[in-house]
Amino acid sequence: MDNGPGTLTSGGNTPDLREARVHAVLVHGMGRTPVSMLILAARLRAACVRPILFSYSAAFERWQPCVARLHQFLATKLNGERYIVIGHSLGCLLTCAALPGLPRQPEACFFLAPPMQASHLARTFSRWRLFQLMTGEMGQFVGQKNWIKQLPIPAVPTTIYAGSAGPRGRWSPFRDEVNDGILTVAETQLPDIPTIVVPSLHTTIMNSRRVCDDIIATIHQASSDG
Repeated sequence: MDNGPGTLTSGGNTPDLREARVHAVLVHGMGRTPVSMLILAARLRAACVRPILFSYSAAFERWQPCVARLHQFLATKLNGERYIVIGHSLGCLLTCAALPGLPRQPEACFFLAPPMQASHLARTFSRWRLFQLMTGEMGQFVGQKNWIKQLPIPAVPTTIYAGSAGPRGRWSPFRDEVNDGILTVAETQLPDIPTIVVPSLHTTIMNSRRVCDDIIATIHQASSDG
């Protein structure tokens, strides 16, 4: 990574994130609010990474206007400073769609339980009227294989975190597949993008200390590599 304005590195060999003004844009998941990301935000802030919360409503917004709004948010909110993006679930797909064409790309993306393959449960629930009302157009898209396949893949270093604390066995809809209660690990994965499996559920993976520590360690490593 270059050492332009807002670089992660400082004098000597010790990274100083306070001087670096590293921002983390947090994009929550479907059916959630920015409140779901507050524990992660607090931990990042304690590590001198400055969280910025992006809010949207899957129930009341359509896909394209929401993508355009996130794109504009990323293009104008950071004032040219260096940043990363952390998405949860649907927030990861929004991030993928919003990144192309930005004047400044994020240093890295961290995707928490992303539905990178069409979700089996979403396909099942998409027939339910209540699910349709709660998740709107976006909820229908998550279960569509061809729609997800056409999303652009970030052209920056990206890490996927998948949960493994979901139920398995005879009575589980996932049978013996490792899952987070909503997605199987396989449904979160993409070729050539590293996946880290953590013992978390889909709805709480953003609160995983291991996930946060790994993100912070990655930022520090980028600082050292300069």
